[in-house]
Amino acid sequence: MDMRFEQVPLANVPWAELDSFADRTVHQTKAWLAFLAETQGAQPIVLQIFNAGEAVGWFTGATVQRFGLRILGSPMRGWTTAHMGFNLVDDALIDSAVTSLAQYATSDLKCAHLEVLDQRCTRGVVPPGFKSTPLNGLVVDLQTDDEQLLLGMTKNGRRDMRKSLRSGVVVSEVDSNDSQFVQEYYSQVSLAFARRGLAPTYPQSRVESMVRHLYPTGNLILLRASLPTGETAATGIFAGIPGGGASFTFQASDPDFYQWLPNEALVWQALRAWRERGALSFDFGGREIGSPTDFKRKFGGADLTTDWLRYSKYPLLESGRSLASRTHKALQKRRKFRSG
Repeated sequence: MDMRFEQVPLANVPWAELDSFADRTVHQTKAWLAFLAETQGAQPIVLQIFNAGEAVGWFTGATVQRFGLRILGSPMRGWTTAHMGFNLVDDALIDSAVTSLAQYATSDLKCAHLEVLDQRCTRGVVPPGFKSTPLNGLVVDLQTDDEQLLLGMTKNGRRDMRKSLRSGVVVSEVDSNDSQFVQEYYSQVSLAFARRGLAPTYPQSRVESMVRHLYPTGNLILLRASLPTGETAATGIFAGIPGGGASFTFQASDPDFYQWLPNEALVWQALRAWRERGALSFDFGGREIGSPTDFKRKFGGADLTTDWLRYSKYPLLESGRSLASRTHKALQKRRKFRSG
């Protein structure tokens, strides 16, 4: 196929047109790219795609400099970002789009490495020259009523959610002007990591940045689960886009209040709140299939495994990427040791 890419200056991107694509994700929006620019030092990249001279879609990503090399991520691991990739008029173009992007990224954008997580890449088919890591997920269909959502949950999920609400747990939406909310969330997630002997993989400032950029757009829902005493038992931050999908972005709870099952009540409200805003599905993100502690499975949904594709201009970069991942995990444990 004669496929080519044309970079469009951000000021000239027809954002409303892109947001109208049926395959659009919140992680491709203008506000999300601003969040990545602030927290990752990333340079947003928006490419229009042409096939045989005809406009057939768009690509959204961002470049970063690492160890003197330019890298294109859509997204990169560690960005607190899920599916990005392409918006296409025809899903059948995905294979050609991925392989053509690798050539464009290494030649025109001068990138040494490329990573793509696109919601269409679910077949386990790895294009020539690429490597792949499976991302196991779970997606709940929101195009239904409460009764069907409940039927889709596991028996234990329904029981625990109802028990939480009967016990007096109240879940409410929070305004971004609530100065305590992000601090409450980060304190809770820090406790969760500490129970595993780790420190959080991201700073509180990243959560603050997400709220600052996304909340004004209407693409972010903040939820707090409170006990009858008024104490905060759990918090959650859920990004999404009307007409597209919502996601399980950030969620945490206080270990002292686990017996109240606040997480079940919180996520139940997140599903219903995003359905009311017009989201068609809810993506629970990465999960460990078969784990006895698979909390997300309580809410039903369909298993979805996406291929996280990566392409390196130089083979040695693949080994360097694995080393960097191991180093990051070691430093995470070291930070926890020092803070303890």
